[in-house]
Amino acid sequence: MSALRRTLIEVLKNISVVLFAVLVLVVLWQVFARQVLSDPSTWSTTVAQYLFVWLTLFALTFVFAERGHVAVDFFARKLPGPVWRAVAVLVQLSILAFAVLALVWGGIRGMGMSWGQAIPGLPVTVGQMYLALPIAGVLVAAVAIEDLVRAARGKDLAAIEDSAEEAAIAAVESSTDPVITDSDPEFSDPAQPAGRSTPAESSPTTRPTNRKER
Repeated sequence: MSALRRTLIEVLKNISVVLFAVLVLVVLWQVFARQVLSDPSTWSTTVAQYLFVWLTLFALTFVFAERGHVAVDFFARKLPGPVWRAVAVLVQLSILAFAVLALVWGGIRGMGMSWGQAIPGLPVTVGQMYLALPIAGVLVAAVAIEDLVRAARGKDLAAIEDSAEEAAIAAVESSTDPVITDSDPEFSDPAQPAGRSTPAESSPTTRPTNRKER
């Protein structure tokens, strides 16, 4: 995974968390104003609707960048190598076409038709709220292009988390065996009693003598 993609994933994750937190606060305020204050908020419903749209688009882009979206590839992986590569390229081309045509081009057209349409109670317009469509489309297209290059080279397009887990398992399996030392009681000499040293290992510093000091 490239550094740019890793940065994109972190940014999209933080944006999704912030949007979700703000959405929860807006909905809680709407319920509190209606049920406790008996004064329904005039702006919370509209804000919650647009926040949900933005959250959906950015969370979708985040999951797609992580390759965590639903993909039924059981039958595709049963195909021969060249056929599987062609199918993977076709899938990425379809995603790229959807991102460019539906999200980018369609979002820009929607913004142009509703840019001056005001939203009651909010200082923004409908067209400005549609800005999330082309932004998400550009990000999805960029990720799809990277995956398209990987698919054309025959590389796997597994989820980012699965790839990291497999790499960690491979690193553990390829690591060398632990070094066995003489101090390990499990691999010590069975003929040598535990806790005793051999005569070769003992090097006394003093020797007993029978002569008396004169």
